Amino acid sequence: MIELKNISKQYREETTILKGVDLCIEDGDYIALMGPSGAGKTTLMNIMGCLDRATQGEYFLDGNEISDYPEKEKARLRNEKFGFVVQDFALINEMTVYENVRLPLRYRKKRLKKEREHIESILKSLEIEDKKEIRVCDLSGGQQQRVAIARAIVNSPEIILADEPTGALDQETGREVMEIFSKLNQQGKTIIIVTHDPNIAVKCDRIIKIVDGKIQE
Repeated sequence: MIELKNISKQYREETTILKGVDLCIEDGDYIALMGPSGAGKTTLMNIMGCLDRATQGEYFLDGNEISDYPEKEKARLRNEKFGFVVQDFALINEMTVYENVRLPLRYRKKRLKKEREHIESILKSLEIEDKKEIRVCDLSGGQQQRVAIARAIVNSPEIILADEPTGALDQETGREVMEIFSKLNQQGKTIIIVTHDPNIAVKCDRIIKIVDGKIQE
């Protein structure tokens, strides 16, 4: 469970992005974060994913207040607790599909048993197993986003944070990607998606609107 209490984020004295955000996200939630550009959606997601730190407030993850965790411990959480999917895929073009998906496993403390079988199982579930030895730069946008999702879930995270995951895709491919997220949610994953598209948001179970750094509803 994620619980945020009075979270604020200020980059400079004159620039406050988040203003006293209170939010509770239960295990297994399927949530859309909506709001206009500059509202603070991505900043809020980055704080939840331990990629950024709030200027003020408390962040509880599974009942533990983690705001002041050392960077090493936050890095462990990022690798084990969270999976990240972004609009531009953030893949390494020169690497193959398999190599990209394997990357998070390299930072585990313990080597995963049957690593290849695990990766190939994920690729098969996302219908890209036949692409595993192809460089990602040679794939379509939809295929690249499937690779990004595979990489996000390879460490079996409990929470998936997706920032505009359909923003660079056509409508049909975006629909397919949302179907993947729905299936992952049905498997018990907590899914949090930043989007400005109401057609994407309505596919989630709960919509949280952020305007001018505050949650509206």
